[in-house]
Amino acid sequence: MTATMNDTPEASSPSPVDPATPAPAPTKLKKEKKEDSFPVFLIKLVIVVAIFRSFIFSPFNIPSESMLPRLENGDYLLAAKWPYGYSSYSLPFSAPLLPKRIFASQPERGDVAIFKAPPGNDVDYIKRVIGLPGDTVQMIDGVLHLNGQAVPKVRVEDFVIPVSPNTDCLSAEFVVTEADGSQACHYPQFRETLPNGKTYNVLDLGQRDADNTVPVVVPEGQLFMMGDNRDNSMDSRFPAMEGGGIGLVPQENLVGRATIMMWSTDGSANWFLPWTWFTAARWNRIGGTF
Repeated sequence: MTATMNDTPEASSPSPVDPATPAPAPTKLKKEKKEDSFPVFLIKLVIVVAIFRSFIFSPFNIPSESMLPRLENGDYLLAAKWPYGYSSYSLPFSAPLLPKRIFASQPERGDVAIFKAPPGNDVDYIKRVIGLPGDTVQMIDGVLHLNGQAVPKVRVEDFVIPVSPNTDCLSAEFVVTEADGSQACHYPQFRETLPNGKTYNVLDLGQRDADNTVPVVVPEGQLFMMGDNRDNSMDSRFPAMEGGGIGLVPQENLVGRATIMMWSTDGSANWFLPWTWFTAARWNRIGGTF
């Protein structure tokens, strides 16, 4: 049997590509879509951050020593925004979008709360909730009294904090030179226990004018707030005035409740010396809860 091989017809041969025919122009649709999506991404990011900070958690820093020993100058904490409900003060720039507080809940005595301080209602303060509506609050010889009863106050070991760029002793009588030659502030410290069982430490630096006050009955919708550093805190013991006391604080002014310490620094870091960012950190304070 003889095999026959037939020639492939010319009609079936593939046509060569005409070199004069230009290739189709690449589409710019995908690139333009990416360029358009970046500003959209930024807008979405801003919205997500605003929602998170308004309704879930928001960061705050501590610029003073009015809440020693619990809070130190240079602390950074997260505040939970939901425990007391939401008002315009919960929103960025206190935007007047909520006519009144929603999901309102009353704080507990002993809570460490952030609020807009009277009379201006435009500066964030952090203090401890001491008196609730209906409570009678008074200081007698440096001892807190609630509803006519002295709050237990027990002397404990001194509170010791090293002198640093963020910390100076209130006066020379509290300065102690340690064995290694460094200086630290030694403050008299006491343990207070509120009627609900909440217990915390306060500082009492000696006899001061604010150690004796008239009894104050807390009206409905108001709160009596105090700093733990009793002799170095402008709080509800003093009338509300710019740069001074805050008087009674409306519950509408509540912003959030201190929840967790996310960072703390003694202020000795140098931006141009990265290793000092770590040596300045107060590692033993980071992660603490309230």
